[in-house]
Amino acid sequence: MTTSVLFKKIIMVIYNVTCNMASHLEEEWLEWIREHIAHVLGTGLFKDAKLTRVLVEEQDGSSTFSIQYKAISRETLETYYSNHAEALRKAGLDKWGNNVLSFRTELDVLDEYTVHTNLN
Repeated sequence: MTTSVLFKKIIMVIYNVTCNMASHLEEEWLEWIREHIAHVLGTGLFKDAKLTRVLVEEQDGSSTFSIQYKAISRETLETYYSNHAEALRKAGLDKWGNNVLSFRTELDVLDEYTVHTNLN
């Protein structure tokens, strides 16, 4: 068995949205957010997205999720902010109000590493 690590120098920005809600809203919210992610990706400004559960045990029993959108560049993220973000955020506020708390962060991807294992 051999293992190799591939290194890629890339320029990319991750637009991360972290959302917290009461656990009884989780199932309905997950159904809604999957459609919402499709709308965000439909802008054509992101390469892909990941929906993840944050593995933390909240004291109040609430649920926390993170959506990570990969923007191709800083410029495409700025285009998203200018042309789409307000309407898409409003859709979430109209649907969930203060029942879902969200905060957003931007992450610069410096490097990506991938492990490949050959079992032969």
